[in-house]
Amino acid sequence: MSDQVVNAEFFIKKVNEAKVHFERALDCKHTEFDDLYPYMIEHPQFFWYKRYVAWSELLTLADLCEELSFPWRDEFTTQQVEYIEQRVMSAKVLDFWFENTDSKEHAQR
Repeated sequence: MSDQVVNAEFFIKKVNEAKVHFERALDCKHTEFDDLYPYMIEHPQFFWYKRYVAWSELLTLADLCEELSFPWRDEFTTQQVEYIEQRVMSAKVLDFWFENTDSKEHAQR
């Protein structure tokens, strides 16, 4: 197996982990971020910030995959790819991320 294939698999795995992290943040489920900042749970802005951090992580990994020509888009619906390419975490992203998706994380709800 070539280094390029190994690297692609690694980055696609990381994109999927970031996707699950973002989706858990959208659903207000526990994430690693909760463990890092347990005192923040009591603050109303916490869930907004938690979503922003997860969105930033997802954008960063998608950008890296794009620069390295790894097929990150295959892991998302067409609509989700458009949201990521637009880069802005708008109310539309928050409201419609799960629309018509087969997300493993979301299916477990």
